[in-house]
Amino acid sequence: MHPFPAIVLLATLPAQAAGYAPRPDLEAGRYLKALGEAEERLKQEPDNALAWAAKAQALTALVRLPEAAAAADRALALKPGLADALLARGLVRGALAVQKRNFGSVLSIGSALDDLKAAVAADPGLVTGWMSLGVAYQQLPGILGGSAKLALAAAESLKQVDQPRGDVLQGTVLALQGRWADAQPCFARALAAAPRDPEVVYGYLEALGSRETRKVLGDAPQKRQQAEEALRLLPGVATRAQAVCAICDALLDADRGEDAWRIAREALPEADAPSLMRLELGKISARSNLHSEEGLAALDQVLREPLEGGSGGYGTAHWRRGQILKNLGRKAEARAAAEAALRLDPKDPKAQRLLKELS
Repeated sequence: MHPFPAIVLLATLPAQAAGYAPRPDLEAGRYLKALGEAEERLKQEPDNALAWAAKAQALTALVRLPEAAAAADRALALKPGLADALLARGLVRGALAVQKRNFGSVLSIGSALDDLKAAVAADPGLVTGWMSLGVAYQQLPGILGGSAKLALAAAESLKQVDQPRGDVLQGTVLALQGRWADAQPCFARALAAAPRDPEVVYGYLEALGSRETRKVLGDAPQKRQQAEEALRLLPGVATRAQAVCAICDALLDADRGEDAWRIAREALPEADAPSLMRLELGKISARSNLHSEEGLAALDQVLREPLEGGSGGYGTAHWRRGQILKNLGRKAEARAAAEAALRLDPKDPKAQRLLKELS
């Protein structure tokens, strides 16, 4: 998760060159749009460091990591110390470390943290910088620099720039500490201030559905709350793909797969990111064993078209196809789908596990 009013403020920050302001699209998860505009800008201005930084951030979200790393390096070569470029390099270094999954990735994680800290020091108004730093502090073990105290401090800094998303970060950290009673007021403030912000809705429902919250609430009460809250929040975000996906996930967790499928299908025609909704349909089908052929058709279309960032990339679509095909007993095709996912990321644990199940 990286939760990103803020739009006007972001558009006026010094790092935004006159006539070119990529941050709002990046903060809102419009990565394909941000990538297209960055590439157009670079055709006109090949040495535009901000455009290279925006391209790097978009490519990272699209899981095109080698290209993202090269773009981030280019941005920093052109303008050392540019906050957006430091953020871009930190994000791609972190993504590469996760993908490598080996001892050498420890150094990459440390470098990623250093870049994120440098980015927010260079520009304290960098929303994604504070959010990414807070999440990293919370998720990393102490030996690698993780600290709940530092994560909460990042949330306080984020509140100075974007109060609702700062509240979401604070609530997320508290929820992951098993402090759901303390997290709830944070999410309540965020939802009251920005009920139509997909990142706020996503962050809240993800925290509500976490294992840590389950330990506090119990399994049945958690599922009941997930379903109730998902349906309550839906009307305000019915065309926002990221939020609708979070709502569908909550319903899936609550064992309401048919409701999740219906909502995703109804959202698809007007959704701001149709590729995410089709990927969600595949996910619902894979997890619930419902509407298998339609789920496969949705995933096939995902694989033929540009896929919005923040989704896990095409490897996720191949893996979900493999799950559905396995459920249908079509093992050879399922194995081919898992292998396709592994060609994109040879260390993908989900695809590795599926392939092992099919052996």
